[in-house]
Order: sequence, then structure tokens, then C-alpha cells
Amino acid sequence: MQERSVTAASKRGALQSLTERELDLKNVPLTVYPYALQRRVKAWVRFGAESIRVDAKVVRSTPSAAGIEFRGLDGQMFRCWVWGNAIQMTEGA
Repeated sequence: MQERSVTAASKRGALQSLTERELDLKNVPLTVYPYALQRRVKAWVRFGAESIRVDAKVVRSTPSAAGIEFRGLDGQMFRCWVWGNAIQMTEGA
């Protein structure tokens, strides 16, 4: 079901991500998680003006943001940065 929603939303607008200025990676620490430490989360993402909640994995983070990835219907991988408060850990994560 999620994959259909992601694919449909991606056709209506581009996936939004935090900007370089917002991330400020030159001045804040960046953590890249090995596969075994990637956590499953629910995350709010935005395609154009449309926001949807997706099941995703956190693959990197800063103190205030999370780099996530999730899939669409055809297996296409989507990656973006969201604010930390846009994610919620899922059970068993």
C-alpha cells in the first residue's frame, strides 16, 4: 500500500529534502550507520506540496536531522533528509 502512495505522490511532485544550509554539515557531526545499525522509522516526507507518512530506514543523521531511505512501487529507492522530529521509531527498531 505504501509503495503505491509513494509512487503516486512522486508523479505529482519532486521529493523534498533539507538544504545544505539547513543541514550545516560543515559545522555539525554526521553519523553514517552501518546496515546492522540502521533503524526502522515512520517518517513524514513531502513530494511537492503533498506530505505522506512512510516506513523508512535511518541511514545517517546529525543532531537535528535524519537521512532516510524508502521504496516506491517499482522498487525505486528514495532518499532524503528530514528534521529529526519528522520521524518516529517503530516497534522492534
